[in-house]
Amino acid sequence: MKKNIMIENEFITLGQFLKHADIISSGGMAKWYLAEHTILVNNELENRRGKKLYPGTVVEIPEEGTFFIQSVDSISQASEDER
Repeated sequence: MKKNIMIENEFITLGQFLKHADIISSGGMAKWYLAEHTILVNNELENRRGKKLYPGTVVEIPEEGTFFIQSVDSISQASEDER
């Protein structure tokens, strides 16, 4: 399943992403989740909860799906450009 994850800031950390995407219920679970599950960030194995994810980043979690990080600002800017 492919999902878009919208962020308002310049980046989101992998730990914050897991909570934002409802994969974990609290930020404290991030370290455990990363130790127990395979997570690919732009096709590279990643286990650092502080890894910064910028718009355009692809996160793949085999049990959960594929996620695309997008900026809220880029979506609203595209809407304005269409006018």
